[in-house]
Amino acid sequence: MSESVYKFIELVGTSPTSWEEAVKNAVETASKSLRDTRVAEVKDLDVKIEGGKVASFRAVVKLSFKYQTGDA
Repeated sequence: MSESVYKFIELVGTSPTSWEEAVKNAVETASKSLRDTRVAEVKDLDVKIEGGKVASFRAVVKLSFKYQTGDA
């Protein structure tokens, strides 16, 4: 059985429409450059306000991916 190591990073995703879209944007964008993404945990949600109105939704996402050494 092979052993695995996973690394966590934190990202901030944004969307003009929803927190769900903000999370999706963070995960899908990171997955373009990271291999073997595994789990995403939403750590924080907030909104950007402009002129007294919600301008965008933001999600802080903790994302794990499989760590690979140079010989993998």
